Amino acid sequence: MQAFGRFLDVLDALRANCPWDKKQTNESLRPNTIEETYELCDALIKNDVHDICKELGDVLLHICFYAKIAEEQQQFDMADVCNALTHKMITRHPHVYHPSQIDAEDPKPLPYVPQDAEEQKATKVSTVTQVLENWEQIKLKEKDGNKSVLSGVPEALPSIIKAYRIQDKARNVGFDWEDRRDVWKKVREELDELEAELDKDDKEHSTEELGDFLFAVINAARLYKLNPDNALEKTNRKFIDRFNYIEDHSIKIGKPLKDMTLEEMDRLWEEAKAKLRNK
Repeated sequence: MQAFGRFLDVLDALRANCPWDKKQTNESLRPNTIEETYELCDALIKNDVHDICKELGDVLLHICFYAKIAEEQQQFDMADVCNALTHKMITRHPHVYHPSQIDAEDPKPLPYVPQDAEEQKATKVSTVTQVLENWEQIKLKEKDGNKSVLSGVPEALPSIIKAYRIQDKARNVGFDWEDRRDVWKKVREELDELEAELDKDDKEHSTEELGDFLFAVINAARLYKLNPDNALEKTNRKFIDRFNYIEDHSIKIGKPLKDMTLEEMDRLWEEAKAKLRNK
């Protein structure tokens, strides 16, 4: 708490005395916030503990900066942000918190009060799936909560993440495959439809079918508890490493990539696979 208070004091001082910090608005900060979020995601996928710590700080700065701007405009402050979040977390976890805490109008956190046996029985959940199902139902009941199951999916999410979240939210209300193995029939069906449209050289319908195929593959990944965005990013990095190996070799021998044959590049690609397998 002391460290957080010191950080907020520094932010106050910068907002008051630094020409750059003084002029910032929600609109001017937004692009930087997106960049900082992606830098955090990059550190997370690399599992770089030092960078994760640093990037978390950068994201926290932006969160507090927005709250500071709102405080200046007498809209809300950082305490309101924390209290609203605390109240939401308590309300959405009835299997953990006592009803007296959940129903309290005051959003400030109350001391943890254990439930008695009957209350535990009424709100008992035993799996992550049940927790998520309850979460979605509670959100729909909240005064300022989601108006529909899928309205909570941000429109600006990258497409792969958005598809995954759409499918996951639908699952939380029971719209899902009973047997996950059945999804492969759908994947093959969508691939066949894509190939058929590609054979017709129909770009518009091919694009539509490509989307359907990707959506089905993402659905399969979700059913097997694989994150498609993380998986694709790891493949991106793997491709970059292997292609860089080919390019570095071309520089060493003084032969530009455009002058190398496909067979030469394939041979170097296989070399890269062997040498970088554990990277």
